[in-house]
Amino acid sequence: MPVVKDFFIALSNNKFMNESAKKMGPALGANKVVAGVDIDSTIDTVERLNMKGISCTLDNLGEFVTSRQEALEAQQNIVEIMRRNYNANIDAHVSIKLTQLGLNIDREFAYQNTREILLKAHEYGNTFVNIDAEKYEDLVGTTEIVDKLKGEFKNVGTVIQAYLFDAMNIMDKYDDVRLRLVKGAYKEAPHIAFQTKEEIDKNYIALIEKRLLTAKAFTSIATHDHNVINHVKQFVKDYNISRDSFEFQMLYGFRTDYAYQIANEGYNFCMYVPFGEDWFGYFMRRLAERPQNINLMLLDIFSEKNKGKIAIGASVIAGLTLLSIGGIAKAKKK
Repeated sequence: MPVVKDFFIALSNNKFMNESAKKMGPALGANKVVAGVDIDSTIDTVERLNMKGISCTLDNLGEFVTSRQEALEAQQNIVEIMRRNYNANIDAHVSIKLTQLGLNIDREFAYQNTREILLKAHEYGNTFVNIDAEKYEDLVGTTEIVDKLKGEFKNVGTVIQAYLFDAMNIMDKYDDVRLRLVKGAYKEAPHIAFQTKEEIDKNYIALIEKRLLTAKAFTSIATHDHNVINHVKQFVKDYNISRDSFEFQMLYGFRTDYAYQIANEGYNFCMYVPFGEDWFGYFMRRLAERPQNINLMLLDIFSEKNKGKIAIGASVIAGLTLLSIGGIAKAKKK
């Protein structure tokens, strides 16, 4: 499936398509994978998930931040969602991207923006702040900022991408920091990252096992893969690992019934809930990360309980096709 993955990654990096999708909004089925375009609708979603025994991590979506003003606005939006979460007394924390906060503008500027978020988080119940992993080209800047912040704050964590050759070494640096373990959602060069599903899965399992056996901090295992989830369930049973030391995590809009099932079995469970208008790049990376996600999403859309939403499913397919054709045509004119 490398061609399919490359196709969706290319779409996620296309600024024209991102802007077009933002204008069209829910017409492309954004409400299937994005909780809402505003804070009120997002909080409503979190409250519904909390009632199912599921906590949430909220991602204020944003792509192609190129100015300090945009980065400051993103910071203010993140602080506002923390404030609203705290006032609503919901079980949720935030996930942030340093590129949205100015990492590619000025590293020190991004650090100060992130530090300000963590200072505000302390005011709002010491909200946990997770710093997401992004493209490999941003890894050095991201880890540098995480290293500075973890010395000052205990409510900060980050993400380890299993497809990176150096993932194990990076993870070992943070045995006392809360981590989310993921397979990885960007296209990276063969000298940087594993390229096949089999290699990535093998490394992902190795990371999970070592982390659960040795870590001094909480671990989020982020996957929709039932084979990985079943392996983890058996592994923690065999090694008598406390369920309080980890959680399973999935993306909002994918395998929802399976998520409810896992939570009902008594495991800690967290839903990654994106919100905002800038949904397209995020959605394309999800499809690139695991092409099966296309099927999972469509199964949800076309399930009996969602039969009234078939038009949304059709608009997703039609909309993506139109955007692709439009983007290709635009590229040919240049």
